[in-house]
Amino acid sequence: MLVIGLTGSLAMGKSTVSSMFAEEGAATYNADAAVHALYRGEAVTAIDAAFPGVTRQGVVDRAALAASVTGNPPALAALEHIVHPLVRRSEESFRAAAAQAGRRVLALDIPLLLETGGETRVDVVVVVTAAEKIQRERILARPGMNVEKIAALLARQLPDGEKRKRAHFLVETSGTLDNTRRQVQDVLRALAGRAAI
Repeated sequence: MLVIGLTGSLAMGKSTVSSMFAEEGAATYNADAAVHALYRGEAVTAIDAAFPGVTRQGVVDRAALAASVTGNPPALAALEHIVHPLVRRSEESFRAAAAQAGRRVLALDIPLLLETGGETRVDVVVVVTAAEKIQRERILARPGMNVEKIAALLARQLPDGEKRKRAHFLVETSGTLDNTRRQVQDVLRALAGRAAI
């Protein structure tokens, strides 16, 4: 099974590109969705113990948790120590199920793939990117976003230019959805010799 690491900075269009890989027949795993599921289940007890008061009715309140870790590197490291192993286990279960089902291509949508050394467990890295102006417009259109939050989120990520350098393939999302879809298809065609969908 060919494993694609799909990554990119905030608001570059990873979710859209991930769904396009799925439409083309790839099994797709979304690390953010896995985290959200953990915040409603397996991670709740450990997070509540480490960050008292951030859970409500057995679910992690993401806004309260964000307030506890933003600008606090030791707290963020403690949270990552809890969550990252659980996400990794979830990913491994997904991989095993995809292999069992005979899937030929797996796309792992992992925002911090390069920041966490995740490129060592994929065959190719696809970086989703867009013009800086478009990225900023997309971020500011999200509810509750402001300049300070943007700076904090982007500070955790490698700059887009560095991600581009480390990519095997780029998918540029500044244009139309049709153009983006064609790029996804081009990536899969280029990889067809390594894994047939």
